[in-house]
Amino acid sequence: MALPRTSWRRRPLVALAALILLLIVGYTVRAVEDHNSPSSGGPVSTSQPAGPTATANLRTSVSPTGAGVALSSLPKQAANTITLIRKGGPYPYRQDGVVYDNLERQLPIQPPGYYHEYTVDTPGSPDRGARRIVTGRDGQFYYTANHYQSFVRVDIGS
Repeated sequence: MALPRTSWRRRPLVALAALILLLIVGYTVRAVEDHNSPSSGGPVSTSQPAGPTATANLRTSVSPTGAGVALSSLPKQAANTITLIRKGGPYPYRQDGVVYDNLERQLPIQPPGYYHEYTVDTPGSPDRGARRIVTGRDGQFYYTANHYQSFVRVDIGS
């Protein structure tokens, strides 16, 4: 059975589209693997106890589902941001309160719109800096000092 003539004309375009799709998927998988490899300085999950030891090295990825670190052990700017969040603002940056998509998958997987991010001021930084508080819909608070590469769960007390 012969294919209609028009399908032969489209065949190169379909093949080109498939090739582009394969390249994009391959690049994305490779980028994620490179980002998560220990040799690249990417996130490596480790468990640390709560308290001062857990916050001594905030650049190390700490399980965000484990015991939280005391708010008092974080920079005072983080406490200021959490106070603003609990009051409902006003926030110093227009990006504060936007949905955080958890693209790095450092936080527990939740439906879209579950997390929101807020800027933690960084003294001396000419821009928003790398520090953030991310909140979960169910009242969780997470702190990152390195722009989402790792998080610690924050225990804000009662």
